Amino acid sequence: MVICPGGGYGGLVTGAEGHGIAAWLNTHGITGVVLEYRLPKGNSFLPLADAQRAIRTTRAHAQEWSLKPDKIGIIGFSAGGHLASTAGTHFTDGDASAQDPVEKVSCRPDFMVLIYPVVTMGKGTHGGSKRNLLGENPSEEAVLHFSNELQVTSRTPPAFLAHALNDTVVPPEHSSKFHEAMQNAKLPSKYLELPMGGHGLNGYKGPMWEAWQTQSLEWLQTLGITPQEK
Repeated sequence: MVICPGGGYGGLVTGAEGHGIAAWLNTHGITGVVLEYRLPKGNSFLPLADAQRAIRTTRAHAQEWSLKPDKIGIIGFSAGGHLASTAGTHFTDGDASAQDPVEKVSCRPDFMVLIYPVVTMGKGTHGGSKRNLLGENPSEEAVLHFSNELQVTSRTPPAFLAHALNDTVVPPEHSSKFHEAMQNAKLPSKYLELPMGGHGLNGYKGPMWEAWQTQSLEWLQTLGITPQEK
């Protein structure tokens, strides 16, 4: 699973939302690939290019790394959740004529896990993430392109979302609207509404943090992505 740490597209929280997640996944037999993606700094497409490359690279090396190429997912937190949902709504099947064998491979994730994600760039967005990704005065086209609740199609992969109802940094409507778009498209999705925890879920610990971890693993099992734990 490719891991996208948060940081508002102005930095990277690679500890708790990166290597800490990889260690947790490892205890459940899941490979975690921490993505230290480039920050936009005037180029809105840099983070997505890195996420797409990470998915392609992981899939291209699946046999070598003892992974299943049809079970390569992505997980993201806050702005990293925006990046993960962007990867899940903006992808290509690879370029069969590419010289680079990695570029021949699809960058579509097989599933998404989005934890207190930024999703929309429209009304109610997270101002810092939007400014860092799109600049001070983005075009309507750019706002629409990166408002991922509006980019769901029949090929969007399954999604698990979790958000605290008292998150005042990134409102829970980001998750609920994406879940609604998935449901309207009749695509597999689950939205876990957490009663408290705020943004970061009480500093990445406690019952709210543990709830999304437990339920996302159970969800992956129901999809057949991971085997049932004994």
